[in-house]
Amino acid sequence: MKAITIIQPWATLIAIGAKQYETRSWPTKHRGEIAIHAGKKIDNEACKEPEIRAALERYGYTVDNLPTGAVVATAKLTNCLKSLDTWTDGYELEGNRLVYSPEYEFGDFTPGRYAWEMSDVKLLNEPISAKGQQRLWNWNEEEGNHE
Repeated sequence: MKAITIIQPWATLIAIGAKQYETRSWPTKHRGEIAIHAGKKIDNEACKEPEIRAALERYGYTVDNLPTGAVVATAKLTNCLKSLDTWTDGYELEGNRLVYSPEYEFGDFTPGRYAWEMSDVKLLNEPISAKGQQRLWNWNEEEGNHE
């Protein structure tokens, strides 16, 4: 299964269904299953943002108990949309898709970046320890690590 390493709290925001788009500076042609891997790094400042803190707290997470160095969820990567413009209430993606709060606070939708749309997200009962990598990488669930 393809996997993407995402620093915290962004990985957990996807895992709990609060964050629908992972934003990147590069597009992907991959569609289908993808493992959400929480990297070892935690953005402590982001965890203090009211929208982010509230979303995490609804599921019992704080900056102190976010899982790191582990696959935390699986999802379907259904689309990769370029961010085109900002407007009064958020951002416009290609295909006339609009991004509103709190979603736009969970990513960098600067025009020219890409929003990877996640659906059918399944939070794992327990995080599975794995060593992450940059870009997309192959994760073998049976081994509990990447190939």
